[in-house]
Amino acid sequence: MKAHFVAVALAACLVTPVAAADAKIRVVVIDGQNNHKWRETTPFLKKALEQGGRFAVDVSSNVKGAEKAPEGTVPFPPDLSKYDAVVSNYNGAAWPAEFQKDFEHRVRDGKLGFVLFHAANNCFAGWPEFNKMIGLGWRDAKFGDRLYLDGDGKEVRVPKGEGKNTGETNHPYAIVLRDANHPITKGMPKEWMHAKDQLMHNLRGPAENVKVLATAFCPATKANEPIVWTVDYGKGRIVHTPMGHDVFAMSCVGFVTTMQRAVEWSATGNVTVAIPENFPTADKASQFPAEKK
Repeated sequence: MKAHFVAVALAACLVTPVAAADAKIRVVVIDGQNNHKWRETTPFLKKALEQGGRFAVDVSSNVKGAEKAPEGTVPFPPDLSKYDAVVSNYNGAAWPAEFQKDFEHRVRDGKLGFVLFHAANNCFAGWPEFNKMIGLGWRDAKFGDRLYLDGDGKEVRVPKGEGKNTGETNHPYAIVLRDANHPITKGMPKEWMHAKDQLMHNLRGPAENVKVLATAFCPATKANEPIVWTVDYGKGRIVHTPMGHDVFAMSCVGFVTTMQRAVEWSATGNVTVAIPENFPTADKASQFPAEKK
């Protein structure tokens, strides 16, 4: 499938066009280091966000040493004053200290939304404010508390030092809404199938000011693991999902819609992106065809 067809398909199926009077939400995706294929996943995400006109997306790549950033990216670190939201597709070396502080302050003051997905929760274990922002991340059991939902939908907290380290399984799985009234999830089916993806379990962290919007049942833990959640950080709005291992998983209409609505909500507190007609159902995933090489 040609890139043009992918763009048209995303525009037609995923986003309701924005009226000309609506200002675009300015987004910067930070990547450049990751144990996953960021050079493939970031372009897909940028295209998925931009189709429909709600977002204007830049990419800033913090690459290693003499490695070259992709063409068209903005220098790292980006000027955060130019953006309404940051999306992290980054898992690597620490960001510069001044940039960390600027990022903290802007998110805490509600000037900058923050959304992260999948392996972006692996990094920065030694950055206390980042751990507060993400709530839960890929950490060992000694790092922090674990949070999951039991069979009755009640939150269970496992203290740090107890239980197992973070791990993952890999398979399709059902997403179950736990808050169907939040702007991000409102209008979604109570349960919908996600394409084959890694399912992180036993995530650990401060788990403070966390609101679980959706869970996925993990066969390894026999528990309902958080799969979409928000974190209140001062006045800031943060959305975290461990979904999105690769382009195949990200091509799930449910994942793309969740990311679009998460970015809009983190930046504005509201959601105007509609739930598309081809959204997954409880028994059927909805997947974009792979782009032909």
